[in-house]
Amino acid sequence: MNRKKKAHFSFEDGVRAVRAGTLTPADVAERLITQMTNKELLWMLDGDVPLRAIITLPAKIKAGPIAAGAIPRLGIPGVQFVDGPRGVVAGASTAFPVTISRGATWDPELEEAIGLAMGLEGRAQGANYSGAVCINLIRHPAWGRAQESYGDDPVLLGQMGAALTRGLQRNVIACVKHYALNSMENARFKVDVTADEHALHEVYLPHFKTVIDAGAESVMSSYNSVNGEWAGDNKVLLTDILRDEWGFEGFVTSDWASGIHDAVRSLDAGLDIEMPLRMHRARELPKAIAQGLVSKESLHRPVRRILSTLVRHAAARDQIAPPKAVLASPAHRALARRAGAQGAVLLKNDPVEGAALLPLDPSIRRLAVIGALAVEANMGDHGSSLVHPPSSSSPLDGLREALPTVSITHVDGTDLAGAREAAASADLAIVVAGMNFDDEGERVENEEPSDTPIFGWPMNTLVVGWLLKKVARLISQFGKGGDRTSLTLHERDERLIRAVVDTNPRTIPVIIGGSAIIMEKWRHDVPAILMAWYPGMEGGRAIADVLTGAQEPGGRLPLAIPKDAAHLPFFDASASEITYDAWWGQRKLDRDGNRAAYPFGYGLGYTTFEMELIEHHASDADGVATVRVRNTGARAGSSVAQVYAVETSGASRVPQLIGFRRVRLAPGAETVVEVALDLSPTRERDPSSKTWSRRRGNWQLICDAHSPADFNAARPLYSDATSR
Repeated sequence: MNRKKKAHFSFEDGVRAVRAGTLTPADVAERLITQMTNKELLWMLDGDVPLRAIITLPAKIKAGPIAAGAIPRLGIPGVQFVDGPRGVVAGASTAFPVTISRGATWDPELEEAIGLAMGLEGRAQGANYSGAVCINLIRHPAWGRAQESYGDDPVLLGQMGAALTRGLQRNVIACVKHYALNSMENARFKVDVTADEHALHEVYLPHFKTVIDAGAESVMSSYNSVNGEWAGDNKVLLTDILRDEWGFEGFVTSDWASGIHDAVRSLDAGLDIEMPLRMHRARELPKAIAQGLVSKESLHRPVRRILSTLVRHAAARDQIAPPKAVLASPAHRALARRAGAQGAVLLKNDPVEGAALLPLDPSIRRLAVIGALAVEANMGDHGSSLVHPPSSSSPLDGLREALPTVSITHVDGTDLAGAREAAASADLAIVVAGMNFDDEGERVENEEPSDTPIFGWPMNTLVVGWLLKKVARLISQFGKGGDRTSLTLHERDERLIRAVVDTNPRTIPVIIGGSAIIMEKWRHDVPAILMAWYPGMEGGRAIADVLTGAQEPGGRLPLAIPKDAAHLPFFDASASEITYDAWWGQRKLDRDGNRAAYPFGYGLGYTTFEMELIEHHASDADGVATVRVRNTGARAGSSVAQVYAVETSGASRVPQLIGFRRVRLAPGAETVVEVALDLSPTRERDPSSKTWSRRRGNWQLICDAHSPADFNAARPLYSDATSR
């Protein structure tokens, strides 16, 4: 931008006026707009990075925030964007456990603290905008980026995303993504997702509204199309629903590089900023204005939203800017370690010779740690959410640090005879197996470039194809990623687990991965299983904390683990068209009468709990349940009181989560807690009037430690007689 004569009213003048109460953010936006040229208005509508700098973009992302709409003449900072869901991708920041691991904590207070830490680290590096809030519902666990979301339940997604938002927005604008119905990776640039009114509004969108109601000031559209219209150009999503129906007042950005397909249509649809490059809009909008296709108000409207949000946020955020010392600070590392332990899900802990293997017996002297992943600080995919922490901890590192007097032998497991030998000579064997960035994650390289117009040209042109490959290599470093080709472990891992447990029955698999993993070929043969997800930079220490009993395994499954992939919805990673209905995950298993291997919400601890629903008070939209929780074991610990609504008049009973609360108790202690209820799963939307009412049926409530199969303790919520 060419510098003009300094304005008499700057962005910072407006922020001071809002703090003083003399102007509103909207007032400030109007005063700034009156001073802006057409060129400056257009500058606000896309990223500041020129297209020719595409090759340097990955280095820029790692170095600091990516700017859009910065106008120094007016002091307008623009948006200064950093990703991502597991920590700030710029600098040497804290790598927290991936989002699904944090979803498994079922702890909004902990997630809010993580949001605060991420916001501090982003702001310390010059950011005012974070793309950390990913809440796409995991319709199928083969989705390559399932690790970036909290799970597959709308209420859990909404509550955890809202908590992260509250933490972030003390320092940076929270962007919730990817709006909407984005849960396929390989085909994300081409797939059209069809969803009827019921599935769209009552399954795939409620959690977005929850996060927006919690204060999220920005939304990122997704790559895919929805009901025949690209999400970035989709007026139904971006204006009719988001703004007119939900009352959203913030701004919308595109997903990066291919997020819009038509500059004018995206503007009319309600997309405010094309990120991160000067691409479609820089090329197309000046001509469209000259031809009279874009009015002055069409330019003012998005700029008004952007400026109002920037001013509102700058006036409200914490006043003291954090120093760079907050990056991967001891407090943030400790938070990452705590989250890694609390998200770890103990799926099984059967006794061997009369005693459970976990926590580890302090008397063990020889431990075999087996598997190539045991020596990897395996923190998740290598796409846009890749964090670069200053240090990391592998499972083997963590165990050696936690057990300095124990003789620990490691073999990578590629030689089964060597693995058996190591297991035979040990008191106990731990097999670390699972996935890494080659198996699942963001897919940066496009194997069918002609399918995807990027940068405004077909991808089969030599120049653009070369650019994409260069960027892909720089970004990915280079993991294959993409959607999973199988829901089981690799066959070599399954052979390894069976070989080790056949040699030493005191064997514990520790599973690394970003979603549900089917374990039917070996789970019945092992006495204990720990699902560790991708546990972050302190993951090795967190795993050791759980195994040794320094911390309990606090996790509860944020999605069901089925017995058979055939029990799940249809999934085609290369689909160009797909229909999303209202049956997925635990709900589909329940409807079809297929028992999960491990149900939604399931997880064991090192003590036992009882819980009972005492009473509840409910309105049309929300309510409160009172629950008695008792620690019936001999050790302090925690559990999650989960409240479900179930319609009991039909042939199948399908519980739906409506509230939860983590409870920590000393051994033998008892407490009564209130659980806030979100009754949206029991309500339906009238497409004509866009109003909501109670869903017909005989609805009951039940409290349990996981998705229930027994409804004897259910209490009435409402029935047809009182539903209208």
